This record gives sequence, structure tokens and C-alpha cells, in this order.
Amino acid sequence: MKSRKLSLIFLFFFVLLSSSSGKAHKRILRHKPCKHLVLYFHDILYNGKNAANATSTIVGAPAWGNRTILAGQGHFGDMVVFYDPITVDNNLHSPPVGRAQGFYFYDRKDVFTAWLGFSFVLNSTDYKGTINFAGADPLMNKTRDISVIGGTGDFFMTRGVATIMTDSFEGDVYFRLQADIKLYECY
Repeated sequence: MKSRKLSLIFLFFFVLLSSSSGKAHKRILRHKPCKHLVLYFHDILYNGKNAANATSTIVGAPAWGNRTILAGQGHFGDMVVFYDPITVDNNLHSPPVGRAQGFYFYDRKDVFTAWLGFSFVLNSTDYKGTINFAGADPLMNKTRDISVIGGTGDFFMTRGVATIMTDSFEGDVYFRLQADIKLYECY
């Protein structure tokens, strides 16, 4: 009986060690991104006066709000659709490498936060295709992670994470986000 227990314990540890060493090695390899990009996108919200330059607009507002000025209480209930230029540096006037298109909506009254769903549509000499993103954006945090949930072209079926950071803002009309994109599944 004692030798049987000892054999079972030995077998258990042997299986544990042999399976964990292989998984640890694979886990280390997965933490190195297969592609890494840093891009900026520039959002200019329509405010009733800047139609020529606006790249986004409020398409839904709560009963107490309107569609040219963001609502109070953390902008709760506002939904914005955007088509923003993407640049490789933080200069709005740099040549765009693509467009960010999608939406965000402000989803809480008590904390300044939004939920994002958008794509980077890239058409440059370096990259062609889309990268799709979705996730919560707690705006008061210095950096926020958004899931990369797929793509097309050079980013076919990609997966990863984009760490976004508010790089600049001017009131409620303009903001620039830096997106540090690390892709872990590349085909």
C-alpha cells in the first residue's frame, strides 16, 4: 500500500513537471509581440461651428442633452461616431496613414468613462488592411488597454492589445490618442 502511494505521488510529480515545463516555454514565447505599431488618432468633435474640420459627431444624446454639445454628468448617454485621421506622429497635419472609424459612447454618470468599438483602416506603403478594437475606456486612467479582436489584409485575424493614452485634448472639441498596439497572433 505504501509503495502504491509512493508510486502515485512520483507519477503525479513527473506528469506535473513534464507538462508545466513545456507550457512555461510556450508561455514565454507568446509574450513577445509578432507586430508592434505606435499610431495616433485625432478626434475633432462637431460643435455646431466647425463642420469643415470635424471628424466626429454626436449621433445620440440623452433627453437633457443635444447633438452639438456633450451632456453633463460625465457626458452620460452621448454616442459619438467618428472618422478620424491616423498619423505616425502626434502632429494633426502629418500625412495620414489611414483612418480610425467607429463609435464611442459615454456609459456612466459617476465616473468619466466610455466604451469603444472601432477599426483602424490603414492604407500606407508599410501596411494595408484593418485592425479592429473593442473595449472599455476608463478615461481618467493615464493608460488604458483595449482588445484587438481581429483584422484584415496585413492584419488578417490578428489578436492583441492596444494601450491607449490621451496624448492631448482641447476641451470637449479635440483630443488625440496614442495607440501602442502589440499584436500576438499574426498570420
